[in-house]
Amino acid sequence: MDMSSSPLTLAAHTPTAPTTPSTPAPAPTPANACDVTPAGAAWLASAETYPHSVLADWRAHPGTPAVLSCGTVFDVVSVPGVFGRRMVDRLWHEGPGSGPVATYRGRMLLFAAPGTARRLPALLEWEEWGSAVPALLCHGPGDAVTVPPLTASRGTGPGAAPGADDRLGSRWLVAPDTRRPWLPGPDVVLWACVRAARAAAGSAVRISIFPRGDQDAKVYDVSRRR
Repeated sequence: MDMSSSPLTLAAHTPTAPTTPSTPAPAPTPANACDVTPAGAAWLASAETYPHSVLADWRAHPGTPAVLSCGTVFDVVSVPGVFGRRMVDRLWHEGPGSGPVATYRGRMLLFAAPGTARRLPALLEWEEWGSAVPALLCHGPGDAVTVPPLTASRGTGPGAAPGADDRLGSRWLVAPDTRRPWLPGPDVVLWACVRAARAAAGSAVRISIFPRGDQDAKVYDVSRRR
């Protein structure tokens, strides 16, 4: 299957040995960093019972969101957008990096290792900063999440307006580009939650004289990923 028309990723990850069937035909690395690579698409599709059907649908409709099952290949932790940005910043600037990350309709979706959805809430109950963490939606076995399109909307011509999902901030921030991306476990996600909560508490008494920057424009150095 030629995936060149439906690239998939937001940031390049360190390649690892493939563990799922390869796609019928390789495709060049996408020029847009918000697109998922063919290898990343194969990894996402491997969460479904019929991955080849999913890949065929993506090839036909690369600009539409997709619904993916959780609990076997990955879990997903859904966090309010602002708090999620703080978590991702801590993971990249002070921690080991992150797995794939997307924003969808105002929430941050952090892809995590299977089992994270079950263990994370219990860990937060024991953590003294747990009460400062906003409500998390932990998606594991039996759950499904909607993720942004594999490719960023580019309109139909120069100067075209962004698609509805783009206007709502739905896109990949760290898109999968290998068939076996590194995924944080519940301990790493807990660490990021605590660090983000502390940062939020500190910012409540901090006054900045500088204008707020475009936080959505951050680029993470994925060469640091494990």
